[in-house]
Amino acid sequence: MKASDLTKRQQAVLKFIRAFVESEGRSPTLAEIAKGVGSSAVSTIHKHVQHLMDKGFLVRSHGKGNNLVMATGMEDANADPAATASSRLGRSESRGEVASPVRIFPFCGDVAAGSPILPESRALPIEVPNSIHRQRDELFVLRVRGESMIDDAILDGDLVVLQRKGEYRNGDRVVALIDQEEVTLKEFRRDAKGVWLIPHNPELQPHCYPPQRIDIQGVLVGVMRSC
Repeated sequence: MKASDLTKRQQAVLKFIRAFVESEGRSPTLAEIAKGVGSSAVSTIHKHVQHLMDKGFLVRSHGKGNNLVMATGMEDANADPAATASSRLGRSESRGEVASPVRIFPFCGDVAAGSPILPESRALPIEVPNSIHRQRDELFVLRVRGESMIDDAILDGDLVVLQRKGEYRNGDRVVALIDQEEVTLKEFRRDAKGVWLIPHNPELQPHCYPPQRIDIQGVLVGVMRSC
């Protein structure tokens, strides 16, 4: 598919994202995209971004914040994704590279209020591609329920891949267990007031908790689009 096959609004969104990343060094939020293309409906921009990801023009960075970036080889808006993928495959084969296989990790249920994470002994196996796991260990997978992180392009029904670790830094996206009852995916920040769990949805507000009420279950390392 070429950029000319996109709708005019999708082309405008793609052009804005590319220009924003080049000038700001980060991906824009959905609200910034909406303002940049003259739209008042963030939910509509949300759908355009999802279509651009489904069509191969945008991908997630799988780093902190899971930012949207231009797909490799798609910086030219007129590039053909199929041809680009083919040329990358040819270059890999010519160097004798072999793509790393998927690995199996436990799927432990949904990230939803009132639903503690399923014990790993009852978890289902699920495949995670190398582009996300990158040979990390101690990974597990959850399904997102809700729209609290839509500005990170993490959508309802997506599968999030998390890594258990002992220390968490400000800005990490984490799954937190609140009062041993409620599980939620949010940005983590700690200051003198306590632990902040910050949604990335302009309609929701951050909340601060005493540290003893929060148990961090894992840090986000990647997202898999739910089909």
